[in-house]
Amino acid sequence: MLTLDFHPTGRHFLQIPGPSPVPDRILRAMSLPTIDHRGPEFGALGLKILSGIQSIFKTQHPVMIYPASGTGAWEAALVNTLSPGDHILMFETGHFASLWAKMAARLGLSTEFLAGADSDEQLPHAPSWRRGVQADLIEARLRLDTAHRIKAVCVVHNETSTGVTSDILGVRRAIDAAKHPALLMVDSISGLACADYRHDEWGVDVTISGSQKGLMLPPGISFNALSPRAIQAMKSAKLPRAFWAWDEIIEMNKTGYWPYTPNTNLLYGLSEALTMIQAEGLPQVFARHQRWAAGVRAAVTAWGLPIQCADPALYSPVLTGVITPVGVDADAVRRLIHERFDMSLGTGLGKLKGRMFRIGHLGDSNDLTLLATLAGVEMGLKLSGVKLADSGLPAAMDYFSGHPAPSLKQPG
Repeated sequence: MLTLDFHPTGRHFLQIPGPSPVPDRILRAMSLPTIDHRGPEFGALGLKILSGIQSIFKTQHPVMIYPASGTGAWEAALVNTLSPGDHILMFETGHFASLWAKMAARLGLSTEFLAGADSDEQLPHAPSWRRGVQADLIEARLRLDTAHRIKAVCVVHNETSTGVTSDILGVRRAIDAAKHPALLMVDSISGLACADYRHDEWGVDVTISGSQKGLMLPPGISFNALSPRAIQAMKSAKLPRAFWAWDEIIEMNKTGYWPYTPNTNLLYGLSEALTMIQAEGLPQVFARHQRWAAGVRAAVTAWGLPIQCADPALYSPVLTGVITPVGVDADAVRRLIHERFDMSLGTGLGKLKGRMFRIGHLGDSNDLTLLATLAGVEMGLKLSGVKLADSGLPAAMDYFSGHPAPSLKQPG
């Protein structure tokens, strides 16, 4: 008889960079009885959520909420603003930037993929995957586009495949410096509610995000935060859209409802997540993730292994990518850690497959869960024959004990 109960005693350590561990408070909220999604109770829930999610994106404009993964929200952003054959400029920072470009091409858009030209001795086959968006290259390309053929610039805020966070305000300034009318679209699927993000202030036209990262929910909800320019572009866009169409959603959201059946119980969870984040305060949330990331990086540095992100100014607060020595299969290390210690780490994706693994430090975590995570990683590396410069645990413990959190308040 087939069994799906794979886990031994104790709690599985889900240390991938999303889906993140879900706090018990959110799990309990999701277990409430399902209600009528056309009744008055749901309308009140909808209005609360729609207002709360605006504060997370830091926007005063509409935020679309879809019962879909982030991939759906990518598609929604493109089909609501563009027409067949439109040319868009995208920047290669990792696997998810590449997937978004692939989707755009399949939708009938003309895509141009920029990549940084820096060499890299650690990953010579993927140098741009160790760095963020280079705004100067975007500005230079837009200055050449005197006919304004480029209709949108699409970039990833926090590249989940690499652990690199890009300067979105710098991209906005580059577009403005080129005096170009292109829309700015940003994937902040893993950045939202972990890293500082300001949709309105940074002049973003469409921000894409999802529920399973900083919002601490299971997968199944995705978002488009809009600007007035994006809404105006919708009126002349010609790509086919029905389920994803913003106009019907914007109209029905005015009373807290959706033009389709929403995922009610996940919205219960979203409501609870918003309550938790607002009670803690976004500045504290961002500081908490930065602190966790610094402690994890202290351990990786002590091991003597390269961090995937090559620019310390762009280190992600969400995850840390670790490059394994040449000849060491990072996926084999991950499998060993899963089998021996019941812990899941993020795999290397695309060009990075087998060369690195990713440690997530987000969601329902704290200092002790991260120290346990690092212990599991260190044991797995040693069992895999990787020679470490030193133990990373004392370095992480010294960092956490020497940099106490401003508050002991954590999600959960």
